[in-house]
Amino acid sequence: MNGMSSPYRVVIVGCGNIGGGFDTDRSPDDWPLSHAGAFTRHEGFQIWACVDPDEGRRTAFASRWGIGLHAPDMASLSPSLGPIDVVSICSPTTLHHDHVMQSIELQPRVIFCEKPLASDVASTEALVEACKARGIALVVNFSRQWDPSMEALIHQLQEGRWGIIRSVVGHYNKGILNNGSHMIDLLFRLVGDLELVATTCSTLDFWDNDPTIAALLTAKCGTVPVYLNPGHARDFAYFELEVVCEKGVVRMRSGGISWESRETHPSAEFTGYRTLDGAVLTPGRYMETMVGAIDELYNFLAAGAPIRSMGENAVKVQTFCTNIQRAALAQCTPNYEKGEA
Repeated sequence: MNGMSSPYRVVIVGCGNIGGGFDTDRSPDDWPLSHAGAFTRHEGFQIWACVDPDEGRRTAFASRWGIGLHAPDMASLSPSLGPIDVVSICSPTTLHHDHVMQSIELQPRVIFCEKPLASDVASTEALVEACKARGIALVVNFSRQWDPSMEALIHQLQEGRWGIIRSVVGHYNKGILNNGSHMIDLLFRLVGDLELVATTCSTLDFWDNDPTIAALLTAKCGTVPVYLNPGHARDFAYFELEVVCEKGVVRMRSGGISWESRETHPSAEFTGYRTLDGAVLTPGRYMETMVGAIDELYNFLAAGAPIRSMGENAVKVQTFCTNIQRAALAQCTPNYEKGEA
């Protein structure tokens, strides 16, 4: 890119909520929650085209975001497209694999895709290798990679602010490969490599082929127990993290919208004992994650700066989630309790 006169060209594949719908009626001053909202906010990018098979949705999307080119599929778009820098894939999960493969043919410098990349690990590995062979950076949107509040907690833990980690609980629902993969990605960053100890019976609470599973894991060579605690997607959205430490307890609430911390202090009632004080609530910075991701894409394109959440990390996360799923399936058949969520 030469200065700011030639923005990087973006194609958005999938014109649903994460593509742009979440920001359709939001103020430009609010943190964007979608790909289109974040790319539009950044002066270094221009959304050049969009793809969606639904003509009404696609046309409304193009009008809302000022996009000149749109088409029902990648093949129809290609002849008039010209050079592209970023393909941003926001289509339904079952289409990710095909859309990544089709995007490779456009020779972008970056493919930014929602997770999971594919339905199985072997297919995900093949996508990663195909992008690597063509010199394309494949980035997967594990959104909390760009959450400043999570970065702050990781730094505090590394610096000893909370002392020794005693245990971690990750609360989630809506499938181990879908929402659960966000939790596993987060846990890898928080406590390092994980080992699976045991699973219990699982529930198909949203997806037909992706159960939500309770599991016991360990981290740091078996010294830190990590629990995956399931909810049910029909009840409410649930993604929270609790870290029990030597010097207190820290909890990410509502997916990172807010945080709660409790520190230890001497008990006023029982001499020689320590207890936890009242909860201190602080706003989280999860709403900044999409802007953080797009900023990082820009810095990579403009200056070759490092970029997080690459395809290799997606393979690692999906492999671990698949191992949990296989262990649970070997134990019992998933309980089918799918409902609207």
